[in-house]
Amino acid sequence: MEKRIYNEKNGIRYTLQGNYYLPDLKLPDEENKPIGLWGQRHARHLKQNHKVLYMNLLTSGKLNDHLADIDVQAENMFSRLVKQMAKREGVTEQLKADNQMKWVARMNNIRSRATEIVNNEIIYN
Repeated sequence: MEKRIYNEKNGIRYTLQGNYYLPDLKLPDEENKPIGLWGQRHARHLKQNHKVLYMNLLTSGKLNDHLADIDVQAENMFSRLVKQMAKREGVTEQLKADNQMKWVARMNNIRSRATEIVNNEIIYN
């Protein structure tokens, strides 16, 4: 038996594995853009809750681009929200110089709220 065969009908090569010929399939090449925290959270959410969409994006080679876009959108929204909330609540560099612990506590609170908003609006939506 030949180790490799080519089916002209469907244009797929097959390799002999034991007694069976298995197709030589591979995912389309995709550009590997860096995926940060937000993109990884979204990927985990898709994988657990939207399996069909996840598999469609994966097999079409669009998953990495989708996750990179989500990551950029979420990071921009998070940064904007933190700046806006800090300005509105009076968390300034002056407060940081005067009372560092209070500044850290208030910034942590702001960052937590911004994270919740981004998760609800972009990541888990």
